[in-house]
Amino acid sequence: MTGQSYKLVTCTINGKKCEKMVDVRSSLTDMLRNDYRLTSVKKGCEVGECGACNVLIDGEAFNSCIYLAVWAEGKDILTLEGLMGPNGEISDLQQAFIDETAVQCGFCTPGFVMSATEILNSGKLYTKAELRKLLSGHLCRCTGYENILVAVEKTMKKRLGVD
Repeated sequence: MTGQSYKLVTCTINGKKCEKMVDVRSSLTDMLRNDYRLTSVKKGCEVGECGACNVLIDGEAFNSCIYLAVWAEGKDILTLEGLMGPNGEISDLQQAFIDETAVQCGFCTPGFVMSATEILNSGKLYTKAELRKLLSGHLCRCTGYENILVAVEKTMKKRLGVD
C-alpha cells in the first residue's frame, strides 16, 4: 500500500498569492474550503452537477468539486469572497440578488453569482433566453429561478446602460 502523494500548488486566490501543499487527489473545493476557509464555495453534489461550488478560474466559471486542486497551479481563482469591495461592500450583482429576492436558503447563491459574474464580465447583451441557458448549470431547490434571472438581467442592462 502506498502513502499519499502531495504537491505544492502556487496560485492567486481573490487577488492574493497563495502556496499550499495539497493531496494530489483533493478537489479545488476542498482546498478552498478547508485550507483557506472560503466557505462560499459550497459542497453540494460533488460530481459537477449542481453548480454550488462554482468559482472563476482565470475568468472562466468552473465547478470546483471536479477540478483537482493541483490543476490550480499558476491560476487566478476568484470566489464570492473576492467580489467584496475594499470596505466590505457587496457587488452590484449581489445587491441585485437582494433587491430581486433572488435568494431563499442561499446555498446555491454563491455559485449563481460566480457564473453570473463571468457572464456579465463578457460585456455582451444577452437575451433572457440566452441568460437562462448560460445559468442552466445550477440547481436550486427553493426558487423558480425567475428572480435570479431578473437579477442578472437587471445588472447586465445597468452595466451596459441599456433600458
